Amino acid sequence: MTDEVNAKVTIDIPIQEAWEKLRDLSLAHNYVPGLVRVEMLTEQKEGVGASRRVYQGKKRYLEETVEEWNEGEGFLIRLHKGDKPAPPFKQAWFRYELSDQGATQTVFTARMIYELPWGGFGRFLDKILLHRIMQGVISDVAVAMKLFYESGERTTPEKLKKYKAANK
Repeated sequence: MTDEVNAKVTIDIPIQEAWEKLRDLSLAHNYVPGLVRVEMLTEQKEGVGASRRVYQGKKRYLEETVEEWNEGEGFLIRLHKGDKPAPPFKQAWFRYELSDQGATQTVFTARMIYELPWGGFGRFLDKILLHRIMQGVISDVAVAMKLFYESGERTTPEKLKKYKAANK
């Protein structure tokens, strides 16, 4: 059974500008908390089949491959490590979506869709702990993306913390 967490933010830039940034798969380390760098694994830089490795330190990484591409609107990325799902998941995806909010604003929706292994224990673990953690992670991604897209500067943990404190 899959679960989903999501977060929405309004970004103060036009949708065309937001799409130009979102479609660049090499920028994720600028707005995904905990990522330090991105390495493209395929010659293809966008569209279905484009793949990247995202690093959470010097050696700790996950791979992400685009499974769906909606030009000007967003995409679906599968999280994995080689041929296996990204630990601790049985399967997991990120869906990033943009929608036009007028001439100067874009609504960004970040979703994480995931399934845990371990049957009933996995569902229990999700219910009591992981769902809340994943909701916090996806909310931070959405806010950090807003900050990066509006400023053009990498969102640091300090900038994210300051923004969240000011917008409680």
